[in-house]
Amino acid sequence: MTLAVIRAAANAANAAETPEQVIRAALAPVFPRLGDRQAHLIPGALESGQVQFFVCGAFFVTPDGRRQMLTGATGFPPEQERLCIPIDGGDPGQVIATAAPLLIADTRAHQRFRQYLKTARMGSAIYAPLIWDGRARGLIIMAALAGGTFGQADLDVLATLAPVVAANWRRTGGPDWHAQEYTAALREGRAFIAGEG
Repeated sequence: MTLAVIRAAANAANAAETPEQVIRAALAPVFPRLGDRQAHLIPGALESGQVQFFVCGAFFVTPDGRRQMLTGATGFPPEQERLCIPIDGGDPGQVIATAAPLLIADTRAHQRFRQYLKTARMGSAIYAPLIWDGRARGLIIMAALAGGTFGQADLDVLATLAPVVAANWRRTGGPDWHAQEYTAALREGRAFIAGEG
């Protein structure tokens, strides 16, 4: 099934016509399938009253080199559709700096983890860098509220998909679109700046 999911995600990315469609189309087939969908039932995986949920999307380095901006968000609060985090912020910052995939199986045991999602501190996350010209220019992310949701096999799927996403992002004019959208989001007050100051 994993190969079929990766193939479906790659085909969807290849058929996308706009940069943001590339992200949403590529992640749509994997979003409902990655992770242990029973992890939230393990005692202690969630706090009392919490309900498991997932988010995914991509962060790209902004033209000014100061931040990463969210694109193609699924599951994020609407007001955080253009979430901007520091270039070196938390685990996304590590992925940009190292250009290496990253698995955080349980964020409670991970001191570097920083909460940027407005609604909750995610318990488990996977990150795969989007690389071209020898540098990580962005990353794709998937996270879940319950700790222990993601493992190495999930990260491997995301990392396998990342080069296809990066190639299609560039094919559809993603870098130029991103630069324009970042400027417009700042000007229009749509950028949700987190983790600064």
